[in-house]
Amino acid sequence: MKTVCKDLLAALALCAAPLSSFSGNNAGPQTPTVRILAVGNSFSEDAIDQYFHELCEAAGKRVIIGNLYIGGCSLERHLLNARTDSAAYRFRRIGHDGVTITANPVTLSSALQSDDWDYVSFQQASPLSGKYGSYADLKPLIAYADNVTQGRPTYMWQQTWAYSPTSTHGAFPTYNSDQKVMYDSIMSATRRVMTDYPSLKVLIPTGTAVQTARIASGNYDLTRDGYHLDRLTGRYIAACTWFEAIFGESVIGNPYHPAGMTAEQARMAQEAAHSACQAMK
Repeated sequence: MKTVCKDLLAALALCAAPLSSFSGNNAGPQTPTVRILAVGNSFSEDAIDQYFHELCEAAGKRVIIGNLYIGGCSLERHLLNARTDSAAYRFRRIGHDGVTITANPVTLSSALQSDDWDYVSFQQASPLSGKYGSYADLKPLIAYADNVTQGRPTYMWQQTWAYSPTSTHGAFPTYNSDQKVMYDSIMSATRRVMTDYPSLKVLIPTGTAVQTARIASGNYDLTRDGYHLDRLTGRYIAACTWFEAIFGESVIGNPYHPAGMTAEQARMAQEAAHSACQAMK
């Protein structure tokens, strides 16, 4: 563990831009840095690896973003990796200047120790996201993170999204291959996890934002393969949701939207994220 942690810290120290070199649009030299780490899978990759940094920069927020992930990783596997200190992860860090650094392989403990994280998020693997019985590993996982970080971060829960109506994902039949059934199951699990786990202080309602946008636009897909978000609108909705959930301010009117997206599409995405965050208060 110590070797992996040392190597990761060394890589970040060598490659990260100095704080004084940050050139955000609105952030001044006294703007505090918010450090955010996602312990996730490809669904956290969809949510924060694209567009989130730019939304923050446009709003004058100084952020460091970490994403520790394994494709399809469940809470059960995260906990097993924690207990065995397994270097099974890819770690992606986006610095103040938007430059991305990737380290691989990395342990959960080394990522948790690589910065003084203000926020750490967890999520369930998408096939299990509506199966609340699969959430039992969250409690010892949070306890592990608390031990490693000495309880410093605020813990968050990312609510993931339902699959496309035409998804061929192998887990979709467990929800009767019905998007609404899957979404309702995720909503039920979300309510329970936020009630049963008081350590979770912030809910990131990405799944609700995506579903709201689907209803508003009449496009019930918003994925690229039946389950991962499409690379433009879907990912932008997720990033907008993370922004509002963390900072507690409306994302509506944020001037950033990605190339290829119209102002009207951006407004729809922002409104979907805002509506989801307001509904979860």
